[in-house]
Amino acid sequence: MADGSNWLDHRTGYKSLLHEALFENVPGGARWRYVWGSTLTFFFTVQVITGLFLWMSYSPSSQTAWESVNFIQHQMWGGWFLRGLHHFVAQAMTVLLVLHLMQVIIDGAYKAPREVNYWFGVGLLVLVLALSLTGYLLPWDQNGYWATAVSTNIVGMSPGIGQPLQTVVVGGDSYGHHTLTRFFALHAGVIPGLIMLLIVGHVYLFRRHGITPKLPPKGPDEGFWPEQVLRDAVACLAVLAVVVFFIVREHGAPLGAPADPAEQFSAARPEWYFLFLFQLLKYFPGKTEILGAIVLPTVCMLLLVAMPILGRWKLGHRFNLGFMGVLLAGVVLLSWQAVAADRNDADYQVAKRVAARDAERATVLADAGVPITGALTLMRNDAYTQGPRIFSRNCASCHRYDGHDGMGNALPKDSISASDLKGYGSRAWVKGFLNVDTIVTARYWGRTEHAEGDMVGWLNDHIPETPEAIANRQLAVLALSSQAQLKSQAALDHADSAQIAAGIAYMRNTKGGCAECHVFQDVGTDSPELTGWASREWMIAFVNDPSHPRFFGRDNDRMPSYGKEKSLSDREIALVVDWIRGEWYTPKVAGKTP
Repeated sequence: MADGSNWLDHRTGYKSLLHEALFENVPGGARWRYVWGSTLTFFFTVQVITGLFLWMSYSPSSQTAWESVNFIQHQMWGGWFLRGLHHFVAQAMTVLLVLHLMQVIIDGAYKAPREVNYWFGVGLLVLVLALSLTGYLLPWDQNGYWATAVSTNIVGMSPGIGQPLQTVVVGGDSYGHHTLTRFFALHAGVIPGLIMLLIVGHVYLFRRHGITPKLPPKGPDEGFWPEQVLRDAVACLAVLAVVVFFIVREHGAPLGAPADPAEQFSAARPEWYFLFLFQLLKYFPGKTEILGAIVLPTVCMLLLVAMPILGRWKLGHRFNLGFMGVLLAGVVLLSWQAVAADRNDADYQVAKRVAARDAERATVLADAGVPITGALTLMRNDAYTQGPRIFSRNCASCHRYDGHDGMGNALPKDSISASDLKGYGSRAWVKGFLNVDTIVTARYWGRTEHAEGDMVGWLNDHIPETPEAIANRQLAVLALSSQAQLKSQAALDHADSAQIAAGIAYMRNTKGGCAECHVFQDVGTDSPELTGWASREWMIAFVNDPSHPRFFGRDNDRMPSYGKEKSLSDREIALVVDWIRGEWYTPKVAGKTP
């Protein structure tokens, strides 16, 4: 064995290299304050290894990126842990770099002859932040897409070269496939390569000039091995334990719904270490935004770079310490303000809940199979997610859904002028509608012209509170609700078939029943027609043209003819109808029903 090691050492000289690396002298002895450089090197190595394994399953295109990340997160064995390790180590590296930079500045380790090494460290900080920024887009989910759009727009604000540079980064005039591939090339190739070069240069210069000890030394000199190596190893394990804690708690890294350029995303936020800049921009509205986005960050970066020059004088070193203290305090304060503002922003909280719902739903749909056109097609054809959006944009100006606009946003009471459509067609909804006291409330027709119409008058005239009338009304509720053919109450309708048959007989009565005023099956002469009332076909036809003689005709109260006027497509009408009816794809796997 000894001969073998000598043979290899004779040809490579590894023993002298190993001795030089491990037995470097540490002036004043090993210190915990020296661990940051080693932990950064360790975690960058982790990033390279995990990134390579992620690369093996990642498909960098706008049509397949989300699908491949979803596969890694939810289907690949250990994929969630791998993603989480890559994600949280990236965040840990930002913290470690700031701590390392602070230690260097406090110790004055940026002074001559170590200026170049300090600048290498600043360059590493910038590149690590750029690595995080470019990696944020790669899952191609809603948050990453829209947050990246904001950051690249900031690039476009730069005077002179801003717009051309933004075009180069984005890969054209709009965000798409070329944006993703360029960010992937930067994230997986260009930036890691530059970081490796700077690390090599940083370590070389560090070895050349040695550690900057605190004066006077607090103890005798020691070797890097084993005292400092032990401290470095403990620090690496401690940080790794924190990272693993977050990985397990969050079950990997977050993944939102597939990126949709046509759907604005109010819940988009940058990672926590960029929140300060997000908050800072709020203080510079309109044309002054360039001050917060470009000017102030540039001034701070120039001062950071100039520290070795300023630190030549005692007063300059104190200025550097004060500047770093103020800068970090400002970053912490702005970050706290951003978090507090979001916590108290009702619209943001609603958008956040919708984003979580969409993310969960995207996974549910993808588990059933992703078409060749991509997961976004699944989302755009999903009543569960698209129905409330269509309702909010087109129906919530008059209607509400369980008291809100369909997306969870509360509506002013004075803006409601039509029925609440939560449970439309169900027995509970019909029961309230066929009640003379509740039909004239805001939940039904209380704020419409129909509140003074024939239906309310009929209820007053034909439904006195007698036992027979109450019994007939209960039968009518079951019969009319059964016309909706709701899947959610199919079992009840089947069980109550005898009562429903009796109710249908009552509804067909032209003297006191529903057919006195409405067309129902083969009897009656007036509209709206109650045959198939609130069924999917009936509702689609109604939304298409409520002014049709089959429905309200000339008595229609302000409801637009969405299909006839082409303000909604056939697909959109079907989606909102299915959502109101509560009918969408539901997997059979337990625990994944939305």
